[in-house]
Amino acid sequence: MAYIYFTDEQKERANTVDLKDFLERQGERLLRSGPEWRMSSDHSITIRGNRWYDHGSDGKGGAAISFVIYYYGKSFPEAVSMLLGGEQGETYRQSRKQEEVQRGPFTLPAANGSMRRVFAYLLRSRLLDYEVVSAFAKEKLIYESLELSKDKSRQYHNAIFVGYDPEGKARHAHKKGIYTMGKSYRGNLESSDPRYSFHWNGKSQEVFVFEAPIDMLSYISLHKPGWRDHSYVALCGVGSQALFQMLTDHPELKKIHLCLDHDIAGMKAAERIRERLTEAGYPDVQMELSAWKDWNEDIKAMHGMEAVPAEEKPPPEMVEDGIVRMA
Repeated sequence: MAYIYFTDEQKERANTVDLKDFLERQGERLLRSGPEWRMSSDHSITIRGNRWYDHGSDGKGGAAISFVIYYYGKSFPEAVSMLLGGEQGETYRQSRKQEEVQRGPFTLPAANGSMRRVFAYLLRSRLLDYEVVSAFAKEKLIYESLELSKDKSRQYHNAIFVGYDPEGKARHAHKKGIYTMGKSYRGNLESSDPRYSFHWNGKSQEVFVFEAPIDMLSYISLHKPGWRDHSYVALCGVGSQALFQMLTDHPELKKIHLCLDHDIAGMKAAERIRERLTEAGYPDVQMELSAWKDWNEDIKAMHGMEAVPAEEKPPPEMVEDGIVRMA
């Protein structure tokens, strides 16, 4: 490609393009994730204004130009030209300048006096095993919150999935709405440390890895015998920080089961994590896929309920006893 000269003003304009507007015009589908947007094609990437971050990488992120270079494989001049619409009259919306928000210390929401609503949601709506849910509740890994609306006129009850550091200090929490009508809220609490998301420490050398807390509890409910012996971690997304922190804190963990969602985004994330594990010297890694879209959908199907199908099936030669063997 011939050299293209861009003025400082053009480069600034390209670098402050609103990435949501830009990506939607490329045909990408975006999913709301709290104050950010997550790419449907790659759940590890989040965007906000002209900023992006890949939670499945080693801290890769930046502004609009670096995103186009990273995601589309463009050179710097190609990326600037693409963001400027080729200077053919098509312009992308500019991101509003955002002041840096100083995050406060991590705090857990106030607890309700009982867990009646959360137990009803997890057992009746999600069909999880009572003994499994009770074990996590007893360890204060799950509780029911009682939160007020901004105008203090309404009360909200949510399921809170807590992650602790090795000293027993709460460092992470994932909130899941428990109302079954409409689309309920889910997301990580502000100032959560992604290294210490929802997890369970066992004594064996095996660790099982999931995208979300309910996926993790569903898998345990489906594979209940001896479950307490093993370790489990919900990434609360598809970034691998929590897994690698567990491996650092528990060097006895040698065998890793990647049990992410059975969709294209989940399989891509599992492959990316497997590559990082191989580079870090962990040879015993396998991917386990649910029959349906995720492990909770498997439970629904087992109970004769309508379940969301998987997006993509692996080649038959890769499957052995329901487990996908990764080369």
